[in-house]
Amino acid sequence: MSEESHDLELEPLMPSPLSPVTRRRALLGGLALSAIGIGAPLSRSFAAAPRSLTAGPGEALLLEKGQPKTRIWLYDGTSPGPILRARQGEEVFVRLKNDLPQPTTVHWHGIRIDNAMDGVAGLTQDPVPQGETFDYRFTVPDAGTFWYHPHNRSWEQVARGLYGLLIVEEAQGGAQHDRDIAIVADDWRLGEDGQLDEASFGHMRDWSHAGRLGNTLTLNGQDRLDIPVNHNEYLRLRLCNTCNARILELRIEHPGIRLVAEDGQPVPPRDLIDGYIRLAPGERADLFMHMGLDPGSTAAITEVSGDQRLEAGRFVYHPTNRLAYRAPPVLGLPANPLPSRLDLGSALAVDLLMEGGAMGTLAEAVHKGETKGIRELVRQGLVWSFNGTAGMAEAPLFAAALGRTVTVDLRNDTRWPHAMHFHGHHVKVLERNGQPSGSDAWKDTVLVDPLESAKVAFVADNPGKWMLHCHMLEHQAAGMATWFTVGI
Repeated sequence: MSEESHDLELEPLMPSPLSPVTRRRALLGGLALSAIGIGAPLSRSFAAAPRSLTAGPGEALLLEKGQPKTRIWLYDGTSPGPILRARQGEEVFVRLKNDLPQPTTVHWHGIRIDNAMDGVAGLTQDPVPQGETFDYRFTVPDAGTFWYHPHNRSWEQVARGLYGLLIVEEAQGGAQHDRDIAIVADDWRLGEDGQLDEASFGHMRDWSHAGRLGNTLTLNGQDRLDIPVNHNEYLRLRLCNTCNARILELRIEHPGIRLVAEDGQPVPPRDLIDGYIRLAPGERADLFMHMGLDPGSTAAITEVSGDQRLEAGRFVYHPTNRLAYRAPPVLGLPANPLPSRLDLGSALAVDLLMEGGAMGTLAEAVHKGETKGIRELVRQGLVWSFNGTAGMAEAPLFAAALGRTVTVDLRNDTRWPHAMHFHGHHVKVLERNGQPSGSDAWKDTVLVDPLESAKVAFVADNPGKWMLHCHMLEHQAAGMATWFTVGI
């Protein structure tokens, strides 16, 4: 069973430093600010007719004004793609049109969706050929911040710019805010000519190390995103990390920030310490902010994972406007209809051991039913394994009866972090390194750091065949992919 196709440049496994991000090249054009969430939503609901979504090549200004445009891939001519909005309980009806030079799909990341609509090539559907269409039609059970992206050659197609947000608004009782603002963060790998570094797609150095790391960070496709605000406004700020592999460490240099949702699911509101939040690829966070600085102030949004403080955006206060002060509204979001109880006493226990990568100890793994040594695996573009199997196996990792609680012990025996993404379900992290996690958050993407372990649990209540993989997309393509069944 295969989900990805590979075009590889192979070379020996050898250490390489993590690439820093810089503002040396900036995505200043190609997307109006209002199109990504500063202004009105694209649509309040989906009618009986489908909403068209076209994936195709195009150009965007990824450098300063006056520089050549960069060739990328876009949804409806923009990257990030258009924000799709629906209300909780509504039906979403999207017709994908593929104008790309290769097959594609759309995966609706984090939505507990009907299995046939999950968009995984080779598992839930055939990839959509060039010039063809595919209708995605499903009901959204949960309110929250989700996103969409390809799930065929995702290591290439996402890096070329194919992704967008799906925001599901609460049916009732949502956060009381003045404005809802979305920020999509991505890093791009650009060459000296300002074009995407296409020669490095499929490069084994990336696949065996941290994954494809860019050299230019953008927020909403811009080098530095300026967000105009007014004194005493209340904002709901939605963050999404769409990087192929980079773990973002963001610091919003503004007081009064509270976390209210993770991966689309509400959490008890808590303060962000020093405005700091860490997001792995695929993760989202909803924040609530009181804009209490004086008119004319600015507050930076910085990336601080490297040795430098990189300013990627800022809140810019109107020089004179002051809204009348009012007491802070209730911040808690209404719960989504997730299971209220985990039956851990009779749970199906599953182990998942991650091995491989540069500086790892993987000597051999099973691939397509055969045990192969590491040199042969590398020749086939594989360097990671789950439980001794590299890539999607014919048999599922586990089969769970509908409604049964499942625990998965994730053990990272590698020198690299892995963001484990569960399709069709949300999980709770019960333990990290054998100790209680202290978190009640429902997650669809769980970051497991090098040599770390994490125990998660969920109720297998969504029938079908579901993928489980590392969302460092090069790791997925190079072996870190498996699947499980529910109620089959």
